[in-house]
Amino acid sequence: MMTFGRIFKVSVFGESHGPAVGVVIDGVPPGLALSAEDFKADIDRRRSGAPGTTPRKEADVPEFLSGVYEGHTTGSPLTIIFRNSDTRSEDYASFRDEPRPGHADYVADVKFDGFNDPRGGGHFSGRLTLPVVAAGVVAKKYLAEALEEQFSVEASLKEIGGSADAEAWDGLIAAAAEDGDSLGGVVECRVGWLPVGLGEPFWDSVESLVSHAIFSIPGVRGIEFGDGFAAAAMKGSEHNDPFPLTPSKNGAGGVNGGLANGNPLVFRVAFKPTSSIRKGGVPGRHDVCIALRAPVVVEAMASIVLADLLRVM
Repeated sequence: MMTFGRIFKVSVFGESHGPAVGVVIDGVPPGLALSAEDFKADIDRRRSGAPGTTPRKEADVPEFLSGVYEGHTTGSPLTIIFRNSDTRSEDYASFRDEPRPGHADYVADVKFDGFNDPRGGGHFSGRLTLPVVAAGVVAKKYLAEALEEQFSVEASLKEIGGSADAEAWDGLIAAAAEDGDSLGGVVECRVGWLPVGLGEPFWDSVESLVSHAIFSIPGVRGIEFGDGFAAAAMKGSEHNDPFPLTPSKNGAGGVNGGLANGNPLVFRVAFKPTSSIRKGGVPGRHDVCIALRAPVVVEAMASIVLADLLRVM
């Protein structure tokens, strides 16, 4: 199922080497100011070209097919597409018969009886994070307006290849690229301000829904909130957040009982090393470290979840 959300519903479509990828967003309130320029900053953050990223170059210009009139959302489903142009499908000709390790090539072929598009990973490609980022832009605008500019979301890279030393990252990336190998990374996201009580207990807790969305990003291997796995080695007196709450002690990561507690929502996401590696005999153009372009995607997923929860609240 390619739709996420109950009221603020997001559906992504397209394939990596098809004519376009895109998103349909239902439940966008009418009257939200929206233009192509609003998407530029976040799309540029996801864009390739920096060392360690794929050399594939796409214009990534958003085209509105529905849901916007005279610079404002209409309240009907918002449809945005991005054209694909810089494709080299011949690099992927053998993947039907020779599935790549760590990819969806084999399982997709089985599930869809061989009718899936294997070029560039098809619908399983990281290319589909572009329409997710677009949906995130809309979600951020709605959240900022609904929460009167108090809302903020910021994700940043914290580790590459197991190192938290940012000065070492360029060398690690260069060495991995020289070896035809890849690296993983960790991204941290901080969200504030959220209304106390946002979320639901159990199935639709803030952590449950954020985790659901985050694990939809290709390459994600883990997520933790607040103290995360380190809490298992703590005593209760170390992990508990005393009241009144303060951001300086936020072991719960901003959530109690599945509901936002007033502290910043803080979580970290682990990304695997890129599966497509020259060392493994995989042709094509690929990122050495997919985590390099992931922070804006993480922000988008969190914003989509929170926009839906706020619409439900």
